[in-house]
Amino acid sequence: MSKTANPKNDLQVVEGDAPDKPSREEAEAAVRTLIQWAGDDPAREGLLDTPARVVRSYEEFFNGYEACPNTILERTFEETDGYDEIVLLRGIRFESHCEHHMAPIIGRAHVAYLPRRRVVGISKLARLVEIFAKRLQIQEKMTAQIANTIEDVLEPRGVAVVIEAAHHCMTTRGIHKPGAVMTTSRMLGAFRNDASTRREFLAMVGSPASDGTVFG
Repeated sequence: MSKTANPKNDLQVVEGDAPDKPSREEAEAAVRTLIQWAGDDPAREGLLDTPARVVRSYEEFFNGYEACPNTILERTFEETDGYDEIVLLRGIRFESHCEHHMAPIIGRAHVAYLPRRRVVGISKLARLVEIFAKRLQIQEKMTAQIANTIEDVLEPRGVAVVIEAAHHCMTTRGIHKPGAVMTTSRMLGAFRNDASTRREFLAMVGSPASDGTVFG
């Protein structure tokens, strides 16, 4: 039996479905206002369909509010022949948006857990990352959300999450530092308390950000 769903995760879903959510027409009007504020004419031919396109893009960028992350992990498998070593899904590419500037965050997540009794399909780990990425985010919070959800639902012996990402809020604006990669981690259970387990995980992950990989 899994634990009760994390209220913080569910809260974000509720907020995404709030009854006072603007209508599509209101959202498109807001885009027209921004176009005009930027100095262009939203009524000119090339921009006539832009508000509708932007709203459709937002539906894709932020569809993580429409899903409950806890339910993604609920279907598990107990026929593992006693497997109790690290399960790692490495290099999960994601695209998110910074909640401060709404600029893209593009990176990769490495997610691991030490099963106690059951395992989950690996596609579910990727889907979990996707759900949290498709919300307005800061990387630190996203890292914690992924790890905390796995711990709450799967109840493993340990969880480890490392995220490496490029933030366009500092590469395409502000201080303009392209190539900078931010790394965050969250270690729970055995990964926090057992140094050898943590070292094994970090060795398995390696240092992909140092191999010339460009997040884009």
